[in-house]
Amino acid sequence: MAEKRDYYEVLGVNRNATPEEIKKAYRKMAIKYHPDKNPGDKEAEEKFKEAAEAYAVLSDPDKKARYDQYGHAGVEGAGPDFSGGFGNLNDILNDLFSGAFGGSGFGGFGGFGGFGGGRQGQPQQRVYRGRDIRVRVKLTLEEIASGTEKEITIERSVPCKDCGGKGTKNSSDIKTCPGCNGTGQTARVTNSFLGQTVTYSTCQQCGGEGKIISNPCPTCSGTGLTRKRDTIKVKIPAGVEGGMQMTIQGEGHAAKNNGINGDLLVVIEEQQHPDFSRNGSDLYYTKIISLPEAILGADVEIPCIDGTYKVKVEPGTQSGTTVRLRGKGLPVLNSYSKGDLYVKFAVWIPKKLNRHEKELIESLKDSESFKPAPTKEDKSFFDKLKDLF
Repeated sequence: MAEKRDYYEVLGVNRNATPEEIKKAYRKMAIKYHPDKNPGDKEAEEKFKEAAEAYAVLSDPDKKARYDQYGHAGVEGAGPDFSGGFGNLNDILNDLFSGAFGGSGFGGFGGFGGFGGGRQGQPQQRVYRGRDIRVRVKLTLEEIASGTEKEITIERSVPCKDCGGKGTKNSSDIKTCPGCNGTGQTARVTNSFLGQTVTYSTCQQCGGEGKIISNPCPTCSGTGLTRKRDTIKVKIPAGVEGGMQMTIQGEGHAAKNNGINGDLLVVIEEQQHPDFSRNGSDLYYTKIISLPEAILGADVEIPCIDGTYKVKVEPGTQSGTTVRLRGKGLPVLNSYSKGDLYVKFAVWIPKKLNRHEKELIESLKDSESFKPAPTKEDKSFFDKLKDLF
């Protein structure tokens, strides 16, 4: 049995594709390979099945998460069932993209009634979704290490209190639009050599609302929405990184006609730390030590996120030597493990010496102990340093 292709490859999208990009890619495949358009073409039929299976997984957040983590094994049996046939292409496209063009169905593309000879998709009343709100939150490294809660103040659209979001105080003032019978769309039927085609367009009389308000609410002017300034508490888990985006569902703008609220998108902005640099969950710190400490060895204090720790400097430590403190880095996001802290020693060479110090150094210049005699380990270390340059 042939090995299944990667679902992202099947649809021709990358792993960071948005739901809208995934939907658009599947639409293109469905139109191209549907058996109604390719009667008797087994290859097209298999490609349609393959695309439908990929879309069934990647369009579902839970299935997509399992697939991203475990591959095909995580979503076995999650594809669509074709035992009852492939479905009419017009119905598939109307189901898939209803609302994608402002609730007008597939009007601009003319429908596909002539391909399957089945029933025509019926226009449905528009369901509105509020706009998302994107905010940036600045975090220190200490806040990232422990997790934190931030208060975010935003201004957003909310349902009008005076009319309950209906756009008018009296429900009797809301009338069904006579031009579209409440659907928000009007249909036009044309005949061509491909068969009968139905095109849907936005109703001009009600603007796609499906209703007409005769006495608009004076507070919201009939929109059903007003502006309000709100403060929201957002819990940010430990281990986040700059550029990450958290989605707080339903905390965005409200929608017209008491539709679905948008989301609040919280973008993490990490502030630069004066001492540490970061790579994922690992931290990096440079400790400057004196020449006597490097030669004789010493115990030095190293700052960590959760306190100060003593680290032993071995006698003869070279500048650039790095030691690793396990578990002293940052928490790994959504995990119990932690990264490490890497401490690099830099030996301080004084630029100015007094006469007595110069004489002391001069007396050591010819000592065998001060003549370079690197070991194999030292040569390996210096080779790594050369690679950096």
